[in-house]
Amino acid sequence: MKKYRQNRSNRVKLPPTIDRIIRNAYYRYCFSDESFLKKYFKKHIGRDLELTKPIEFSDKLQWLKLYWYDPFATKCADKFEVRDIVKQRVGPEVLNELYAVYDSVKEIDISRLPNSFVMKATHSSGYNFVCKDKNKVNWKNKLKKINKWLKINYHWNTREWVYREIKPRIICEKYLSEGENSTSLTDYKIYCFHGNPTYCQVIKDRNTGGTIDFFDTKWNHMGFSGLQKMPNSNEKIFKPDKYDEMLEIAKELSKDFPFVRVDFYIVKNKIYFGELTFFPRSGFGEFTPSEWNKKMGALLKLPQVSNIYNTSK
Repeated sequence: MKKYRQNRSNRVKLPPTIDRIIRNAYYRYCFSDESFLKKYFKKHIGRDLELTKPIEFSDKLQWLKLYWYDPFATKCADKFEVRDIVKQRVGPEVLNELYAVYDSVKEIDISRLPNSFVMKATHSSGYNFVCKDKNKVNWKNKLKKINKWLKINYHWNTREWVYREIKPRIICEKYLSEGENSTSLTDYKIYCFHGNPTYCQVIKDRNTGGTIDFFDTKWNHMGFSGLQKMPNSNEKIFKPDKYDEMLEIAKELSKDFPFVRVDFYIVKNKIYFGELTFFPRSGFGEFTPSEWNKKMGALLKLPQVSNIYNTSK
């Protein structure tokens, strides 16, 4: 054993970039979707993934990754293509202003953009850049990073098939702010099961630690939190004037799916659509108290296995 440990400590260390490429290739080509999800589920949740008779919300999201497929969901997950769907179903007034859409970094002309804006990758989750003052940005480094976004197929990070066939692009939208003293927008994330808005997750002050609170459709504060590890707010969160309208929009946009989270912002009493999220936290998060994992899971009725789509192909 001592000899083994000594050999490991003396092994050649690869540069971080090369090491990451090798590890990503290993998980991509050496693991089926099911074995990958089981491995990562055990790592993040701390127990074995149940796929035969899943009960909890996180297990059912992994089941959907493996056995449910709807090409319409892929279009809805595309942050550019979904704009047409929203426009057709609920109207263009809930869409943020779009400045540009880019197929490559070479197309980005910073001089043609306003001083503040937001850039988002259309084919992934979390690949966003909020620019408050373009004159304070090192654009050589930033564009190099954005170019890396375009080369990533996000599906392989989490095995969320909705991202696999999305064309990599960058959209540039208007910068939204709740005021000078605001560090981030308040998120209103509505959990919809089979077209029925059920709970609204409110995330405040994301850039300074953040808080999470859940409310039902009548704006009663719920006694659970999740999926991120953030506490409840110490301040009373008031029901937005546009809450009922948000619920109606969420109902319309979610009606085709067993589960989807419909994300919104409200700025100056105006609703802005954010995105549609099919696998919150990629199914690797949990609610607290723990009984809510089963309560939320009970709301999600899994579709027939005949819809199976093998993402390993």
